[in-house]
Amino acid sequence: MSPQDPAAFRTRPEHRWPVVIALAVGAGLYAVLPSEASGALRYVVVGVGILCAIPMVVTNPSRLTRESRWGRGFALAFTALLLLANQVAFGLLVLQLLRGEGDGAATLLGAAQVWAINVIGYAVVYWEMDRGGPIARRRDPRDALPPADFQFPQDSDRDAVSEVRRRSSDVEDWAPGYVDYLYFSASNAMAFSPTDVMPLSSRAKLFMMVQAISGFILLALVIARSVNILN
Repeated sequence: MSPQDPAAFRTRPEHRWPVVIALAVGAGLYAVLPSEASGALRYVVVGVGILCAIPMVVTNPSRLTRESRWGRGFALAFTALLLLANQVAFGLLVLQLLRGEGDGAATLLGAAQVWAINVIGYAVVYWEMDRGGPIARRRDPRDALPPADFQFPQDSDRDAVSEVRRRSSDVEDWAPGYVDYLYFSASNAMAFSPTDVMPLSSRAKLFMMVQAISGFILLALVIARSVNILN
């Protein structure tokens, strides 16, 4: 049976659309950032996003059943561009917040957009990185998967009460999807530390550290600027 046949998967292949929609939202948020924070980069991000979406959708239009270096490469390339461009906007907004320049409400809204884009982008990084990626996680036998970068609650619920145990990785053969990584990314950006998902590898800890530091700086400066505006 072909590994591209959905029947050959250990558990049902993941939907393509959650990550495509999330990246489209990220690109849209970047496109409407204040002009002093994004400039001409907004056109690059939106244009590259449209070009990268085509092979991603063509390769796996509905569910992620076909392993494609092109499809995965374009997804990672666009995510990297979105995160790098967002870091430029982050730096410019931090300067504005420190100097008290620009329209206060627009700057605070831009900071919220930068924070949301980081959540979306890092979620894609975690989703692609963990256990060989979204296709391998649901297709390959667990013993054949690369070592996990993250431990989810379902991975250790085998000894829980029966109604919880039924959702565990051992019983249901559960595998995380993009929404799980999106929730985890948002939690890391708000709590600045692991919550219910634990990093296991050095690269996972480094990515989480960078995301948490940028989120902390942004939140601290936004609170300080908000207090100044209210006063």
